[in-house]
Amino acid sequence: MGTRTRRGHRFRAAVAVTALALAAAGCSGSGGSGAINNGESATAAKGPVKQGGTVTIAELAATPDFVFPLPPATNQNGWNANLTQPLWPTLVYAGDGGASVVNKQKSLFSSLDYSNGDKRITITLKNWNWSDGQPVTSRDFTFVYNLLKANASNWNAHLVGLFPEDVANVTTPDAHTVVLDLTQAYNPDFYTDDVLSTIPLLPQHAWDKTSASGAVGDNDTTTAGAKAVYAYLQQEGAKIAEFATNPLWQVVDGPWKLSEFRSNGYYRYIPNKSYSGTTKPMLDKVVFSPFTSDTPEINALRSGSSLDVASLPQNDIKQAQALESSGYSIASVPIPGVAEIQPNLYNAQVGPLLQQLYVRQAMEYLIDRNQIVAKVYNGYADPGNGPVPVKAAAAWASPLEKSGGPYPYNPGKAVALLQAHGWKVVPNGVTTCSNPGSGPTQCGAGITAGQALTFELLYSSGRATTDVQNAAIKSSEAQAGITLNLKSEPFNTLISQIGTCTAASHPASTCGWQLSEFGYQPYSLYPNGTGFFDTNGANNAGGYSDPTMDQLIKATEYGSSQQAFTQYEDYAAQQLPWLWLPLRNGLLVYRTKLQGVVPLNPFSAGQDYEDWAYTS
Repeated sequence: MGTRTRRGHRFRAAVAVTALALAAAGCSGSGGSGAINNGESATAAKGPVKQGGTVTIAELAATPDFVFPLPPATNQNGWNANLTQPLWPTLVYAGDGGASVVNKQKSLFSSLDYSNGDKRITITLKNWNWSDGQPVTSRDFTFVYNLLKANASNWNAHLVGLFPEDVANVTTPDAHTVVLDLTQAYNPDFYTDDVLSTIPLLPQHAWDKTSASGAVGDNDTTTAGAKAVYAYLQQEGAKIAEFATNPLWQVVDGPWKLSEFRSNGYYRYIPNKSYSGTTKPMLDKVVFSPFTSDTPEINALRSGSSLDVASLPQNDIKQAQALESSGYSIASVPIPGVAEIQPNLYNAQVGPLLQQLYVRQAMEYLIDRNQIVAKVYNGYADPGNGPVPVKAAAAWASPLEKSGGPYPYNPGKAVALLQAHGWKVVPNGVTTCSNPGSGPTQCGAGITAGQALTFELLYSSGRATTDVQNAAIKSSEAQAGITLNLKSEPFNTLISQIGTCTAASHPASTCGWQLSEFGYQPYSLYPNGTGFFDTNGANNAGGYSDPTMDQLIKATEYGSSQQAFTQYEDYAAQQLPWLWLPLRNGLLVYRTKLQGVVPLNPFSAGQDYEDWAYTS
């Protein structure tokens, strides 16, 4: 999400970002009810605050299923980061209120110094303690490094070629200093915000063991030991019934501790009384209450008794003024990320179709993004013109994206493209390949005579606006005879069906999908394409691979010029590794008497609940 923080929630979090920002997902921009304000509601309470109280937050669409903060590569549930970041914050903490900056107050470092031509990073850690009273030290960093060095391929936030592979040497001159010598120089902005922000510090003194009865030692210092420790911690991290009771997960360095977790996704935080940060929690409890769809959530808001923070479903935007009169404030929050339909380029049936750029171009020309923004999201959405959001990341958006992107809605161009490549176009019927072959006026390699442009689109259920949006896309694609068969699934069911697919892996059971839409993919502060559009990128589920794209992405990692970023951005916008969609903003509903909620930090996986307090 607009912060250079590519942790696990960058993966199939898609619908998630934060339990709030996308529990709050509904809009962006201007328009809609006058009761809705961008950033902070004008009616938000000001004044003295009091100690104590409980906040209950609506959790919509999906629930966490893993608590160890280094989930395996096979676990693509981005909601896990929402659960774990308040317990184990990352070394670099992104977002300060609504500002797209590193939050130095909540980060675990006191200084980050780049030297030796940006190939050496000296990290000075703060004087911080674990909840059991033990100090956070450089040994906790080397513990994480050793675990990941031996197990990087089984870490879902791993970006191939980056940490830990790019570390030539790690030294710890003292208990609060870590020196990383890298194999090459990086753009410090990229490395700080997209790499160091993926790394939590973990309690070596409590977790460096290979079994529940085993002794804590320096097991991680050998490859075999690091593998055994990692396997044990991942095994324990999957035991949902023990999330709140396993002694491992009670040792935290964040402001909160997990006191209850139920299998339906209900969970509760209480303050970490030993938290070292300067902002101590004021609330007694933060509770997440699960909802399976918009309807019961809006009913709970209308009742005014059970929810303190929630989303306002986009289809219920007319309720805004009534909710404000009932003691709620409402704020619109742009989400730093990109909404998309991911094509599986290696699906056995439709992969050859989706590999053709002209097919993806025709499909994009048929998505009326402006109408979706206006009619589905009431004007509260990013237009989705390419790989960078033009509202939440305006400083990085190129002139091409700001002007509408390379593929504005144009059914005529879509039909002409298909006809020029050998298709018999039947508007509102079934378009078929009439000229198979690999020539410039033919359908393309692997496409057979009579093959139809028919696809199944899987998407996450639970939001009425998503249903409406996808029904609109289905209708508009039909103008060129392209058939979309829609299938919605609960988020956790959906992600279990979607594997990362390549030429080698496509026969796998999780590669039978054709098109998938998770909701959106969150960005870090530096919104480049690393992990999304590069070959074998962790979020590159559809197997997109292009040497030019790889080169342009690398240029944004190693250099700091705006020109390099714009070249990458415009190329990605044109090449359509994903089909671009509008991204709704967060439409956040919260008790007016609850201070500190806004401006919302859209870059934090777990919101800054320690900043919240009720007015006295």
